[in-house]
Amino acid sequence: MSGIIRRHLIVFCSVMHQYLAVTSNGLENLLAEELTELGISNPKPVQAGVKFKATNEQVYRCCLWSRLASRFVRVLSEFTCQDDMDLYLSATSINWVNSFHSTKKFIVDFNGTNREIRNSQYGAMKVKDAVVDSFEKKNLPRPSISKERPDLRIHVRLHRDKALIGIDMVGGGLHQRGYRPASGRAPLRETLATAIILRSGWDKSRSLLDPMCGSGTLLIEAAMIASNMAPGLKRERWGFEALEDFQPESWAEIKSEANIQGRRGVKKVDCKFYGFDNDAKVLKIAQDNARRAGVDSLIEFKQADASTLTRPADFETGVIVSNPPYGERLGTQPGLIALYTTFGAQLKSEFGGSSASIFSSSNELLSCLRMRADKQFKLNNGALQCHQKNYLISTHTNSSEQKSNGGEPQQSSVVAPDFSNRLKKNITKIGKWARKEALDCYRIYDADLPEYNVAIDLYQDHLVIQEYAAPKDIPEEKASRRLTDIIRAAINVTGIDANKVVLKVRQKQKGRSQYQKLSSESEQITANEYGVKLIVNLYDYLDTGLFLDHKLTRKMLGEMASGTDFLNLFAYTGSATVHAACGGAKSTTTVDMSKTYLDWAKENMKLNGQVGRQHSYEQADCLQWLENTNKKFDLIFIDPPTFSNSKRMEQTFDVQRDHILLMKNLKRILKDGGTVVFSNNKRHFKMDVDGLSELGLDAKNISNKTLPLDFSRNKHIHNCWVITHKSC
Repeated sequence: MSGIIRRHLIVFCSVMHQYLAVTSNGLENLLAEELTELGISNPKPVQAGVKFKATNEQVYRCCLWSRLASRFVRVLSEFTCQDDMDLYLSATSINWVNSFHSTKKFIVDFNGTNREIRNSQYGAMKVKDAVVDSFEKKNLPRPSISKERPDLRIHVRLHRDKALIGIDMVGGGLHQRGYRPASGRAPLRETLATAIILRSGWDKSRSLLDPMCGSGTLLIEAAMIASNMAPGLKRERWGFEALEDFQPESWAEIKSEANIQGRRGVKKVDCKFYGFDNDAKVLKIAQDNARRAGVDSLIEFKQADASTLTRPADFETGVIVSNPPYGERLGTQPGLIALYTTFGAQLKSEFGGSSASIFSSSNELLSCLRMRADKQFKLNNGALQCHQKNYLISTHTNSSEQKSNGGEPQQSSVVAPDFSNRLKKNITKIGKWARKEALDCYRIYDADLPEYNVAIDLYQDHLVIQEYAAPKDIPEEKASRRLTDIIRAAINVTGIDANKVVLKVRQKQKGRSQYQKLSSESEQITANEYGVKLIVNLYDYLDTGLFLDHKLTRKMLGEMASGTDFLNLFAYTGSATVHAACGGAKSTTTVDMSKTYLDWAKENMKLNGQVGRQHSYEQADCLQWLENTNKKFDLIFIDPPTFSNSKRMEQTFDVQRDHILLMKNLKRILKDGGTVVFSNNKRHFKMDVDGLSELGLDAKNISNKTLPLDFSRNKHIHNCWVITHKSC
């Protein structure tokens, strides 16, 4: 009798099933190679996976040892699926009773849709119905569903009219090794980290260094490879343990063997691993992760900055591998460009003879390393398309990039030389003028060169770089590369700290969209302008709260304001009001639709000691307010939008079309002998002089007089007119 059972078990153990090993796009061939090393014959790469046949023992070994697969699926059926009926019937035809017992809890993971099955939850429900129905048809209890802790997961893939149903042998992503309950910023999946290591050119004979190690994933995965430690040893539950054909003795033997190999392997590792990061808290997480993984004795973690990192004494010709940050949050790109630039310089300075492999989603940032890649790969980090580039760091890099006379870089090494030279000239000329005028915020570049289409403003020790939207005929990659060069060059030329460089994209704005909030950095400074202090916010909005091109206009208003009742319409942050008040205005009235900007205006006034009942603030639609007010003013400043679609107006406002109607309302509240300073930024605005004359008003174009030196190239940035009652 025992002989019959033994023969049964031998046959049972040798049954081959079809499997799909799931992985990320681009890693299929690497995974096929790994499966071959694990004893799988003829693995066939497919889209985002590898198909193969294996016995239970073989697939157990694959689940435990694979470093690249995210899961293994036992394929039960592949079929044409046009609609939900095809899905249900095909799922019903599977002999689920042979796969698992009705006491086991399961869940269906459904991926994909087609024309008829447009909702993955609906698809999952149809498969679930088919599974429980197949048990009921055999007069067996219905297995129950568990979302929180299922015994096994049924895996379904649907793409167009092709479907696959199988059982997840793992029960969860294989990247969850069990050593990383917490991680640092933007952590890599462990499976992707392994792929990066395998493609980096590193092998067990060479030391490995990560200068921005974060939570340590790259180093931990490499140390596990070096010590021949199975990546799945820390997992507590496996999907195949819930199957009817589970072989506990075989599985126990495979795990025991792996445990012994891991313990022995750690003691045999000869290469060294170095992890550096400038964040002490993240380093502590990395150390804890390495300890949980069992490789903490192999990795030396230290706090250090990648931009000043020096080569460890015994590193020699090792491999540097890194996944530097590549975030896209507003204001981060200048800092990242500086980081990659200084990191690249440090690699060339300190690590000649070594090799480096850098992984990033930004090809432009990788170009800032200023090294030529010997190999490069494309792969995804989640939804991000990323690049991995391998570099051989020459031992002669420094000398080849330096002049013989004192070590200055050659002209060819200067980033965007034409732009850099123009910026230097502008800073020399405009900076001298600004110091004479007692200004600490001014423009130093305004699209002087067509291919470098940005505006750059200096705000004390900050730079604000505003990128104008590139023409549609300029490829996005080319425009992005130019912007990277601009930021690098601007940092080099000005010497401004990269963390104090702000990047904004300026496009054609509609209505008040230019005033919409962009972020919540709240980085404020106090600007000095002709003796007046003004609060500037560099991050939160597209504009900073101060239109620099109007500095001479504001100065003029201050000189005109003594003893006047002053009105500021479309006041924005009230900078013109502050100048008028400091110039001796008897009273000021500030009108704007935005409470945020009126509060800002009040703060500006308070900063300059201008408080009291003589200063009033009106939150209102300026055009509506102008029609209804009965107040009279000696001096009025109005800088309306080019276009407005205010809901309070019967029709839209266009400054060219409607400026005469506007002037009619302004005349009504303008005192005898009073003055209106009227400005707008409509390019090629044409004043209707005849229409003004009919109203009894005179107009004098003072645009050239209000154009400061730092905006002298942009003759049309604004129009400015002085409007007065017509003399009798």
